[in-house]
Amino acid sequence: MSSPERTSRRGRVPKPKWILLTVAVAMVASILALNGWVNPKVGTDADRQAPRAAVDKVPASVLDGGSVVDATHGQVHSIGYPAKTVALTFDDGPDPEWTPQILDVLERNQVPGTFFVLGSLGAQHPDLLRDIVDEGSEIGIHTFTHPDLTTVSQDRLKREIDQTQLVIAGATGQVSYLVRPPYSSETLALDNNQFQVVRELGDRGLVAAFTDIDTFDWERKGVDSIVAAGTPENGAGGAILMHDAGGDRSETVAALERLIPELKAQGYTFTTVSKGVGLPPADQAASTSDRNLGWGLVTSVSVATWFVRMFEIALLVLGLLVIARLALILVVAIVHKRRARRTAASPPTAPVTEPVSVIIPAYNEKECIAATLRSVAASDHPVEIIVVDDGSTDGTADIVEALAIPGVRLLRQANAGKPAALNNGVRAASYDIVIMLDGDTIFEPDTAGLLAQPFADPKVGAVAGNAKVANRTSLVTRWQHIEYVIGFNLDRRMQDVFGCITTVPGAVGAFRRTALLAVGSVSDDTLAEDTDLTMALGINGWRVVYEERARAWTEAPSTFGQLWRQRYRWSYGTIQSLWKHRSALRTRGAAGRYARRGLINLGVFQVVLPLIAPLIDILLIYGLIFDDTVRTLALWGSVLAIQTIAGIVAFRLEREKMRTLWLLPLQQFVYRQLMYAVLIQSVSAALTGIRLGWQKLRRIGRFENVPVQNREGAVSRVMVPQRQAMIPSVPDPRRPARPAPVPPQRRPAPRPRPRPRPSADEPVTSVIPTMRLSPAESPTTKLPVVRPRPARVGGHPAKQRPPE
Repeated sequence: MSSPERTSRRGRVPKPKWILLTVAVAMVASILALNGWVNPKVGTDADRQAPRAAVDKVPASVLDGGSVVDATHGQVHSIGYPAKTVALTFDDGPDPEWTPQILDVLERNQVPGTFFVLGSLGAQHPDLLRDIVDEGSEIGIHTFTHPDLTTVSQDRLKREIDQTQLVIAGATGQVSYLVRPPYSSETLALDNNQFQVVRELGDRGLVAAFTDIDTFDWERKGVDSIVAAGTPENGAGGAILMHDAGGDRSETVAALERLIPELKAQGYTFTTVSKGVGLPPADQAASTSDRNLGWGLVTSVSVATWFVRMFEIALLVLGLLVIARLALILVVAIVHKRRARRTAASPPTAPVTEPVSVIIPAYNEKECIAATLRSVAASDHPVEIIVVDDGSTDGTADIVEALAIPGVRLLRQANAGKPAALNNGVRAASYDIVIMLDGDTIFEPDTAGLLAQPFADPKVGAVAGNAKVANRTSLVTRWQHIEYVIGFNLDRRMQDVFGCITTVPGAVGAFRRTALLAVGSVSDDTLAEDTDLTMALGINGWRVVYEERARAWTEAPSTFGQLWRQRYRWSYGTIQSLWKHRSALRTRGAAGRYARRGLINLGVFQVVLPLIAPLIDILLIYGLIFDDTVRTLALWGSVLAIQTIAGIVAFRLEREKMRTLWLLPLQQFVYRQLMYAVLIQSVSAALTGIRLGWQKLRRIGRFENVPVQNREGAVSRVMVPQRQAMIPSVPDPRRPARPAPVPPQRRPAPRPRPRPRPSADEPVTSVIPTMRLSPAESPTTKLPVVRPRPARVGGHPAKQRPPE
């Protein structure tokens, strides 16, 4: 929270760096799109996508002619192979497993082959293209992504060919004029549409190479079947079709080992396609521009492929870690619940009955402060209530005075921020157990007493309460309710068992005053003063425990904008706290154990892994577009099912109604992405050294989900009594005097259980300067009455800083 003056000096929370984020997202999307583009779903050539058309426009010389059709220069020529001459052709490669094995067979038998390659696979394996050329074989084009060319536009056809040419040029420095259209077979099967593709290829100077003999190796009917199908009849020559990719090609490799020697024994000659039909060599030198562009394309694909593999590995590691941690949390949370029940049934120590001091820092909390005070005043444990008004400008202090609740002291200070307000409250506290809560929080009657009980153990320095969302009236606040139950409170149970709680929530927490003094009180070094303070206590050897029964109801941000500002501050402050206490990781003893458990857990699971977590959503979209849609949805559904199981367990442990959990799937598509953006922005701000100020969230005083018995006592008559408080008060020189309002008629409220009161010589309202606690001060130090003076900076009134 901040006043306009203080905000202008320290700088407002910078808007999300959408440009930087957009560029990063665009880069990742481009990498994934490129990788998806070069990893098409390739079918076999027998599975033609388009229905067969008429053949009346296909010349008879083509239908009955050779398997190579040259339509360049405006004329169509059909060319066949001489008798006893065959060309071994391989489609759909290169493949890193099968292409090298086929090349080895060809080399051992001293025969060449013609490989009709897919540009998408060639871009991923340029070394295989070079191996093909180096071993004397020939390269032809089988398009880039294996589409049925009769179903694509001329522009798409051009891209399919040109991109494959660039890949071949980038890998080998050559280009090819031979093309085998996908889903084609022998010339006798050509229809009008396929013949039109042949003519379009001819217009581009390309020659179509079809097949004469199909081995049907893609059917995987056995080596004998492939050898029989691949043997020409009656000594005829032709192109033999086989495949070096698209599935398990072990039978193809084994069949080659038999087929080549058998055909040689029959007097067959092995050649390449271009040489077999008397055409010039298919592989021609590429131009300099094609080589350069091809090298760039191949390099880009290599980078994209490497990144996607890293993404997949990171996602696998992330998934395993998250699932393992979630399983551990659930088991430990159940253990924690059972242990808490045993402790509650038979407490190991005598109950703590000594009064406690409750400190409420307040800055412009007029909507909630009355309800907060009434709820604390209704505690069944003796409490001293200290409200520290941090220079509010909306009359918060007047509301506190006008309420005239017994046992409440109001301290006024020049605006200095929440840490300063808390420190002045601790300084004024009369008791060693100090409870801190925000000015928008409702306590249940037993909350203060429950927070006090763990302090029977002298090693306990702080107690974290159970924060609940009070205003579950909108989608945003209900999502936060789910997060509080499944995320914050479930984590805190596990941390309690392992002795590494890293945050006592500002909404509901208790501290031993001597422990606070020992660690230097509440620091303003970070924006997450509650996390910073909790870490300091843990590192200094104090136990921090969780009391799940001590419930407090807080008003959560009700808009995405408010939520962004709050979580931005939390994330930034958490990163600051981790950095501040990083040296404790190297220490020995209890401090080192706490740091290595708590700080590493916080850093890994709330900073590092959430930064990687967007990969889940990115790869979900990638899988839906480029991969198996059913498998992708099944994997995502299984992850959601695990989260739902965790949610059910968490809600049962917290005794919450299950009906809100139907929002959990929707939370995965909006809320989680917002948290990713907040964290990315926070890390970016931390790395660039941007300093953030406190942000004041707009309160509306809604506590619909507080239990009725607690809400009626706290929220009833929350309107400010319109009368001047009949208590000693020091006027605030920062505000002009107001006319005294007409006092309303009130019914006297029932007198609560006696609780500590200020001493007779101590005013209920004090104006204090900002002071720092020192370990030498005793828990009963009294504040002097100080005349207020307007603080000045450079001759001007000091700018304000809110307490939270």
